[in-house]
Amino acid sequence: MMRSTLRTRKSPRTTPRTTGARAAKAVAVLAAGVLTLSLTACGGDDGDDGGQASDNRGTKAPTVQLPKLDGQKLEVAAVWTGAEQENFTKVLDEFEKRTGATVSFVPTGNNTSTFLGTKIQGGQPPDVAFLPQVGVVHQFAEKGWLKPIGAETEEQLKKNFSQGWQDLGAVDGKQVGAYVKAANKSLVWYNTAAFEAAGITEEPKSWDEFVQTAQTLSDAGSPAVSVGGADGWTLTDWFENVYLSQAGPEKYDQLAKHEIKWTDPSVKDALTTLGELWGKDELLAGGRKGALGTEFPKSVTQTFNGDTPAGMVFEGDFVTANINADTDAKVGTDAKVFPFPAVGADSPVVSAGDAAVALKDSEGAKALLTFLASTDGAELWAAQGGFISPNKEMDMGAYKDDVTRDIAEALLAAGDDFRFDLSDQAPAAFGGTQGVGMWKDLQDFLRDPQDVAGAQQQLEADAAKAYKNG
Repeated sequence: MMRSTLRTRKSPRTTPRTTGARAAKAVAVLAAGVLTLSLTACGGDDGDDGGQASDNRGTKAPTVQLPKLDGQKLEVAAVWTGAEQENFTKVLDEFEKRTGATVSFVPTGNNTSTFLGTKIQGGQPPDVAFLPQVGVVHQFAEKGWLKPIGAETEEQLKKNFSQGWQDLGAVDGKQVGAYVKAANKSLVWYNTAAFEAAGITEEPKSWDEFVQTAQTLSDAGSPAVSVGGADGWTLTDWFENVYLSQAGPEKYDQLAKHEIKWTDPSVKDALTTLGELWGKDELLAGGRKGALGTEFPKSVTQTFNGDTPAGMVFEGDFVTANINADTDAKVGTDAKVFPFPAVGADSPVVSAGDAAVALKDSEGAKALLTFLASTDGAELWAAQGGFISPNKEMDMGAYKDDVTRDIAEALLAAGDDFRFDLSDQAPAAFGGTQGVGMWKDLQDFLRDPQDVAGAQQQLEADAAKAYKNG
């Protein structure tokens, strides 16, 4: 199997973190900014401005020069489908206009590392790929599969990104990727009409309040929480937020590196806490069986569509792309957001991102990476919605709506003080592959939330095997 050939050294990885005052400030900024916002559209289309994002201050001139690539064909691979793919395609359209290249997009499916590994070993890699797990960045680098990103891309990274985000795309001190797409994965989106119908006037701040809010929604006849359990990665995000808030950042780092076992009491506590929600069928849209049959996009649409929509759905800032594309809800009015509730002393802030890497040593691949790392690329992408960037020099007015802008500003306010997605730091066989490892183990736990000990034992067995091979 391809997965067995993808390995990660047991060397320390950079783990940017969000704790203490900075994290509290970032969460406070987010919480304050999303209460009364309405959707506001900004510029950025395929008109005379060359596809550049613009706000009410006018059109921006290009800030990065790209080579002419007339006649060259590039292939880009990433996990995105639907609205996320459509939004990114507009960024590629602008790159084509500027360079003369022709770019095609290939979806990888959820098993990104396996898909790309097969392509690479078959001698047909795409020019550029997006790796959604930092662990896979290390695996690919150690296999010698990543090509130089180029001096121009490095220049853009040093100018536009904090050291922490640069370090995430580096292996052994060498820059091998560009984390041009970030995610705040500590957000709960809610249907304001469902809240009003249930008489809920305040957003929950603690886990206990969150579960009580779900119960109130259920008692009022509304499906309370929509869970996309058919996609195991959403369940890892649930666990990570609960674990970071409850166990704390030091334990989180230790578990991410497998320095403590999944049979640790801190894991038991987190799973028990999740069971308070997952163990009550009436609090989940469609019950546990329905949740396990619901993919992520549907988890969003069934929160904002239909006669009896769910009250809440947990996931990152990218939820806005699905809301905008697949529902009639307006972000900031019909759809609002609050930080993931505090299980311990503070609300967690779990970040994630996608690293753009070159799989071919070509002028076109380097040029595309340079464009993506520039403020031009970031602003155009932001104008489409459903995207936030760690690019600290971009014009924040480019974001399509005020809610997303506040989320992005909160992430930047945290600086390099954030915790990166735990499963994304693990070897792909444990943290990033559909149907195995952490994804499957948490699906099994959702199926039987009372079996905490069994879930711990299976998680530890799978982790031990994956980290040993890594």
